[in-house]
Amino acid sequence: MTRDAPTTSSARGHRAVVTDAGAPLPVEAPTPGPVAILPEAADLHEAAVRDAGGTVAPLGADTRGIVWLDARDPDGLATALDDAPAVGWVQLPFAGVDAFAHLIEEHGDRVLFTSAKGAYAEPVAEHALALTLATLRVLPARARATSWATEPEGVSLYGRNVVVVGAGGIALEYIRLIAPFETSVTVVRRSPDPVDGADRTVTTDELDAVLPDADVVVVAAAMTSGTAKLFGAEQFALMQPSARLVNIARGGLVDTDALVAALRDGEIAGAGLDVTDPEPLPDGHPLWTTPGVVVTPHQADTPDMVAPLLAERVRANTTAFLGGDGTGFVGVVDPAAGY
Repeated sequence: MTRDAPTTSSARGHRAVVTDAGAPLPVEAPTPGPVAILPEAADLHEAAVRDAGGTVAPLGADTRGIVWLDARDPDGLATALDDAPAVGWVQLPFAGVDAFAHLIEEHGDRVLFTSAKGAYAEPVAEHALALTLATLRVLPARARATSWATEPEGVSLYGRNVVVVGAGGIALEYIRLIAPFETSVTVVRRSPDPVDGADRTVTTDELDAVLPDADVVVVAAAMTSGTAKLFGAEQFALMQPSARLVNIARGGLVDTDALVAALRDGEIAGAGLDVTDPEPLPDGHPLWTTPGVVVTPHQADTPDMVAPLLAERVRANTTAFLGGDGTGFVGVVDPAAGY
């Protein structure tokens, strides 16, 4: 989700949470991604800190926590952490924290990082469902048509086999949304533990084994060194010619060249992508004109959608931070897992 968007905050001028908590918190670690925060959204997040009982002040030597709203400026956060060595908690703006991975590794022994993982599940899962239905109903071709089609096309989602890669908040919400379609859901995740709403759960090393039966594959996993290009030529060759791929996680989870080749060779029927590699997707890139593809510009969660959701996460974690015992945090980043 791992999700991102543009943002407008800067490093040294960024507002920070200052609390009366003494020593830095004991550490665990969080995640990445690009997000745009509007000025009024920043005000909303400052209000969330105050509502939780915290004090908002400019970054300084007495700062104990930072709410970082600029997902596209890891260097700015690095500077802030250098300038405020007493910081014990950092709230990041998105579920995806890959852009901050080096900082989490470097400062993870003294700083607790929390992300927005799970906070934006509803709008992103909704978008994933929209892309699912668009690809099944061949809406990319319909939207581009300039004459009345005579050949019947389209597939119903009802009763289909859906493979969901990942088991975070977005995946869980997507599974909830498709429940009325009476689909058969297989979740692929690191752990074999059952997932609510899924018919079965398999581990990541079994991904290739479940792809041949999938009608829809939804990528909702975190982007880590171990999941880069999780979907390549080998995986597309295993899928049905009628299968659809939906990616609302990270573009780097899919080998773009292999995806274009698979679509053009008829190895799969369609793809709904809110994330791409490269991103932004350049003008003239083959994905724009590849049959069966619909691309949206990484806007499954717009600033207006996420601002109140992030504010609620900030409020909850400020409350936990002020508690002083290191418990109650939501979206804690695991430094070892990378999300």
